[in-house]
Amino acid sequence: MTTSSIRLALTLAASLAIIPAAFAAPPTKTGKTDKGNVLTDAKGMTLYTFDKDADGKSACNGPCATNWPVLKAEASDAAGDGYTVITRDDGSKQWAYKGKPLYTFAKDQKPGDTTGDGFLNGAWHLAMP
Repeated sequence: MTTSSIRLALTLAASLAIIPAAFAAPPTKTGKTDKGNVLTDAKGMTLYTFDKDADGKSACNGPCATNWPVLKAEASDAAGDGYTVITRDDGSKQWAYKGKPLYTFAKDQKPGDTTGDGFLNGAWHLAMP
């Protein structure tokens, strides 16, 4: 292999290493419900936000997080396009959209369900794109 071939191969490898981060897919999808378009997880389950969350911090821990499973993020996930990764009280990572942590609802049975909207005296809301 010539020096120029090696340089070309290294440049190509470096370029490909950058592409996944630059074009990483968002952590959510958009799904259709009876209430309009909503953000969903990878399985198509509706995502929600909680009024008691503030300043990019989740107020839903313990039993709350059992009923409202968080949209988990990995420490290596990169924020962008309105999405951020927050650190929960237990040290785990969670996705947030426009500063609001994202959750599913344990009682939603299938994609398109929105049974958590308005729950707890209106404190839970559909996450909208």
